[in-house]
Amino acid sequence: MHIYLSQDIWDFDLDAALGEISEQRREQALKFKHELGTRLCVLAYQLLKRGLAEVYGIRENPVFEYNEHGKPMIVGHPEIFFNLSHCKEAAICVVSDQPVGVDVESVRSFNESLVRYTMNEAEVEEIESAEDQAIAFIRLWTMKESALKLIGTGISNELKQVLQQENLQFQTFVDTQRRFVYSICHFNIKK
Repeated sequence: MHIYLSQDIWDFDLDAALGEISEQRREQALKFKHELGTRLCVLAYQLLKRGLAEVYGIRENPVFEYNEHGKPMIVGHPEIFFNLSHCKEAAICVVSDQPVGVDVESVRSFNESLVRYTMNEAEVEEIESAEDQAIAFIRLWTMKESALKLIGTGISNELKQVLQQENLQFQTFVDTQRRFVYSICHFNIKK
């Protein structure tokens, strides 16, 4: 598994970058109302291109096809698994030879009703007893989102129970300075 993370959102020539990505991704990037969203969409794709070049020697722009829930796959490369995510502080891409999910989120305030809606009782207790409740909530949220992206269903009714699946393994990183959290999820393959 190869992780590519960038916080260089404003450090590239957007017009030039838009000319260097696939037409499919360019159209997606230009749908964002604000430049930040466009930049993050382009940056995540650039990270994927970097990963494909470094790990697989693939230099052409990847084109995506999507499953019924919107999970992207690279056309012509069913053996390559990847996932992208971005928030206002960073973009991330994970490239792997096994299914993978990733989510990055900004640490922000949240309300009690959101916690009750998305977390089970044990997770609510964990958040309430945490020194930094916002980080605790976002850490659990990114774990859930990365698991659902791995499974390929997106946000679903499984939200409260998704972390209880025994076959999932997580890596989580908290950047307390920039105030973002990311989690990577993959299947725990027993040998």
